[in-house]
This record gives sequence, C-alpha cells and structure tokens, in this order.
Amino acid sequence: MFKYYYKKLNMKNFLKKLYHFNNKWYPIILAFICLLYSVGLGLLGHTNEAIYSAHWPGTILLFAIAIRQRRITNFKNKT
Repeated sequence: MFKYYYKKLNMKNFLKKLYHFNNKWYPIILAFICLLYSVGLGLLGHTNEAIYSAHWPGTILLFAIAIRQRRITNFKNKT
C-alpha cells in the first residue's frame, strides 16, 4: 500500500515539474522546431518556403516576451 501511495505522489510531483518546465520553455522549444523546419526546407531546395518560415522563430519568441511582460504587469497591478 505504501508503494502505491509513493508512486502516486511521485507521479504528481513529476507532472507538476513537467507542467512548470513546459510553461516556461514552450516558446523556445517551438521556435527551435520551426527553425529546424526552415533549415530542412532550405536543404531540400525549397528556398522561398524556407525564407518565409525563417521568420517564425523570431515572431514566436517576440510574442512570448510580450505575453510574459503583460502577465507580469497585470500581476503587479492586482497586488
């Protein structure tokens, strides 16, 4: 019985850590995937598509910064 409770508690802790990691790093992971997509298109010879999709990582990161600054500003105004 103790093993079951320990595993359940351990799983909750793991999911909580995964949630916080994902919440913090999702824009960077998404931007990196978009960058790899753009490089892949460029290597396959689709240069116009690669140039178009090369702007995605920067846009994703800029929006992530803007959203986080907005969250911080709203949080400070509420307290």
